[in-house]
Amino acid sequence: MSTDDTTTTDASTETESNCDASEAESAPEAAAEASTESKCGGSTTATQETGGESKCGASASSSSSSGCGASSDEEEDVGATVDDFDADPGQLVAVGLGPGQPAGMTDRAKTALADAEHIVGYTTYVELLPDEITEAAEDIYDTPMCGEVSRTEEAIDRALAGNDVAIIGSGDPNVYALAGLALEIVESKGATASMLDFDVVPGVPAAQSCAARVGAPLVNDTVSISLSDHLTDMPTIESRLHATAKEGFTIAIYNPWSRKRRENFEKCCEILLEHRDSGTPVGVVHAAGREDERVEIVDLGELPDLGETDLIDMTTTLLVGNEDTYVWDDRMVTPRGYETKYDY
Repeated sequence: MSTDDTTTTDASTETESNCDASEAESAPEAAAEASTESKCGGSTTATQETGGESKCGASASSSSSSGCGASSDEEEDVGATVDDFDADPGQLVAVGLGPGQPAGMTDRAKTALADAEHIVGYTTYVELLPDEITEAAEDIYDTPMCGEVSRTEEAIDRALAGNDVAIIGSGDPNVYALAGLALEIVESKGATASMLDFDVVPGVPAAQSCAARVGAPLVNDTVSISLSDHLTDMPTIESRLHATAKEGFTIAIYNPWSRKRRENFEKCCEILLEHRDSGTPVGVVHAAGREDERVEIVDLGELPDLGETDLIDMTTTLLVGNEDTYVWDDRMVTPRGYETKYDY
């Protein structure tokens, strides 16, 4: 079998994921510069490092760092507050695209995007939108990877300026994505979610869309962990991996590999092999729902050798079975426990 933020599309990641290309959550390590002009109708201008000109009423210029965890002398400070806008607020909706292709989007997501006047998102995700959506939008604002804060603030400022705005991400907005960040920034601006009629349109998370490619690996207790989450230090991730592997959960691993964090993958394999048998099935799903989708089911003992291959990157999700998971007819099966209660 063969398949894609965070990312980690859920990844988002922004752990824009992952299998669903999360931003987390799952995206190319290097992104091209974006140059987009904001059309929010605000009273002053703020310029981002990405080259996008913002006119959303920000009270001071702000610079967006694209280091993805690298140290920077400047912080991404929230600029404008609700008092800087004269218009009646529009709507802000966080839309999950699922795996990314139109066939994997929900009807509700398509409707929300069609109704939005402005669409804001990570460049890779904007490129996944159907032509009819991008052509119908009044304006589209995109930034490269790691512009999560500036991009989310841009979407909020556009909504405060009176526009109906959709901020997009792969997978689901609540899985290694920006729904929570959006609410935090709305609050920091002195606005409210009700004022913006804030809504979340769910999408199929990376773990679920990838699981569907390999059979039924997640029908029992499951824990998701992002390896390349620049918001979480590796010792914390290692602690989570140890605890999860010990408890026998099925594990969905987002953003397993990036050039800057290859040691995270190596440490992950070491921890898993410490607690799991080397014959444990692992579903490896690359670019789920995309043109370059690939799917393989391997033994856990084979996983470390795949780190330097093009099968595992930020668009890949790993599904590590528990002690009961087995492979049957080229599909992973994790028993739910019915066999202990029923005859079949």
